[in-house]
Amino acid sequence: MYPRPFEYFSPQTLDEAVALLSQLGEAAKVLAGGQSLIPLMKLRMSSPRYLVDINRIGGLSRVAQRNGAMIFGTLARHVEIEDSIAIKSKLPIMHDTASVIGDTQVRNLGTIGGALAHADPAGDWPPTLLALNAKVKCCGPKGERTLSTDELLVDAYSTNLSASEVLTEISVPLPWAGSGGAYLKFERKAGDFAVASVAVQIALDNGETCRDIGVGLGAVGLTAIRARKAESLLRGKKLSKALIQDAAKQISAEADPFSDIRGTADYKRHLVTVLFERAMNVAMRRAHGEEVETVHV
Repeated sequence: MYPRPFEYFSPQTLDEAVALLSQLGEAAKVLAGGQSLIPLMKLRMSSPRYLVDINRIGGLSRVAQRNGAMIFGTLARHVEIEDSIAIKSKLPIMHDTASVIGDTQVRNLGTIGGALAHADPAGDWPPTLLALNAKVKCCGPKGERTLSTDELLVDAYSTNLSASEVLTEISVPLPWAGSGGAYLKFERKAGDFAVASVAVQIALDNGETCRDIGVGLGAVGLTAIRARKAESLLRGKKLSKALIQDAAKQISAEADPFSDIRGTADYKRHLVTVLFERAMNVAMRRAHGEEVETVHV
């Protein structure tokens, strides 16, 4: 199918983009990678009157280390994160995530900022960025503001961004020594959306005590879920199989899935506990210095 007619704008600066969005209002959509928006427009499930393409704005695709964090410009492509040796070494959970998004074309064109702003409940980046305590910066007519990932995600396909704001960067704190992370998702076929997914980022003291932990759940609620009660159960404790199983039960309680074509709510609730235990295993092994590929889990 073909999208309904629309006007196209290609601003050269961030100020110009914000001014356009302020002028055009709710009838405008920001175009980044287009891997979610364009298919929706073709299906006429989304019919913006105006597209504001931010791809020609300089500086929005950078990936850099700054002040103890990795900074990802909103236009950083999934494939850049997947192929980065530095990211795989310092933040293997982000490599895991980027490598299972869609297919090659989607990873080549899609962007981390666009995917996060799309706020798909089954999207791959939201649970990972929740687990990593990531923050996002956005720019609007009143200037810049910074939000946590929790604050950004409001509902299914809905964020805290106003119609005149542009998400400009994502900041991910670099993990402490003795840290490891993993992202696992279950999909019906390669490149599909998740039936359920889990992101775990853990820091260990003396190799066996949980110093800190972040757990994000995907596709089991109207937004990605930060499993704070399960985190509290593990934080500061010496890890054991029994304790991790208790945390998995808490994960099941914190998940809020619904039945759809990908499975029943009960099935997804069980699945997310299995993925959590497997992601914990990989994260802990990585925290001990092992090189583990999630594809083999």
